[in-house]
Amino acid sequence: MKINPYICLPGTAKEALKLYSAVFKTEPDEISYFKDVPADAGMTYSDEAKDRVMHASIKVGNNLFMISDAPEGQDGTVINGTNVQVSVHPDSKEEADRIFTLLTQDGGEAVMPMADAFWGDYFGMAKDRFGVSWMVNYSKDYQ
Repeated sequence: MKINPYICLPGTAKEALKLYSAVFKTEPDEISYFKDVPADAGMTYSDEAKDRVMHASIKVGNNLFMISDAPEGQDGTVINGTNVQVSVHPDSKEEADRIFTLLTQDGGEAVMPMADAFWGDYFGMAKDRFGVSWMVNYSKDYQ
């Protein structure tokens, strides 16, 4: 299992990627934008929001530092530098479900239930009873 930091910014992820690329002396491993979301995924974004970063990652040693812009309409809930999520990458779908269930019980909440995502992974988002935001992402390719 791997655990990686994941920060969410209010529309400044592209600039942050430039800084972090210089800091870690590497280029982003991957970048996808909200415009890359398939039409049949049920999510729509304005023309302005389509060029925002939906997901990016930078390899730092054997780890990933991940970053995105807040989805459209959620900018007001993101305060620069304080919206950090923990991204957990379990070794199986069953382990992903177990982790998600524990995080969402006793006052926790499912922000996005575990489901097959359009990018091919099994993914869900939760907030635990302490207010910590989690992303649980099982990928056969990320072990």
